[in-house]
Amino acid sequence: MIFHPGQLLLIAGPCSLESETICRAVAEELAGLGRRFPELRIVFKGSFDKANRTSLDGPRGVGLAAGLELLALIRRDYGFPVLTDVHETSQVPAVGAVCDVVQIPAFLCRQTDLLLAAAATGRAVNVKKGQFLSPAEMPYVTDKLRQGGAREIWQTERGSSFGYQNLVVDMRAFPILRRQGLPTIFDATHSVQLPGAGGGKSSGEREFVAPLARAALAAGADGLFLETHPDPASAISDGPNMIPLAELGNLLAGCLTIWRAARTGANS
Repeated sequence: MIFHPGQLLLIAGPCSLESETICRAVAEELAGLGRRFPELRIVFKGSFDKANRTSLDGPRGVGLAAGLELLALIRRDYGFPVLTDVHETSQVPAVGAVCDVVQIPAFLCRQTDLLLAAAATGRAVNVKKGQFLSPAEMPYVTDKLRQGGAREIWQTERGSSFGYQNLVVDMRAFPILRRQGLPTIFDATHSVQLPGAGGGKSSGEREFVAPLARAALAAGADGLFLETHPDPASAISDGPNMIPLAELGNLLAGCLTIWRAARTGANS
């Protein structure tokens, strides 16, 4: 098992696996934060393909083969479990051969064949709740993974569509999702996206990542999903909502304070 209830699960990394230089910079910072905060259980993430770009002109990333090489390098050199997302069943065997966690994107969370293929890898599966689903509907998604034989299942809240080009996080989602007895994660950076609001690409409101992350932990989240980059303005995707790498440590220090307090309150 990768998840441990005595640690805060942190899924962190760049949105897109742009280059070895970017991946190493992020991994080195995460390694230092792991030493600074031993309560963290860190999983390195990165996408080899941004398959749901707003515009056909949006850069998609390094591709499957190069992306898996980068993830294998990070796993080997830094010792982190690694995670990436899949978009088609044909990608799943190769991802499962390299990655410790296979992730199902929110838009694809009801795709039965994709869920069953991910479960069949024997790896942990992190499924993101679709922006179109209520938390009460997620048992139908996770039951597919259970029936497919998944050994470890995580579920991630990433906001619900509200109005035009906006997402809203309902903090009631966390206690509702946790009724399944599965680790429940908050995707703090994608939850501040403004989908399609950047003129052919998504925009975002990074300033709300910290308060939403703290609120989610207070509401019972078991982990955080945080995308980070040394220079978000130059990133090929999701720059407006990624955390600058230099600011990640301070963000996590505050989040851990809330996580500890929530655990103390739950056990008192």
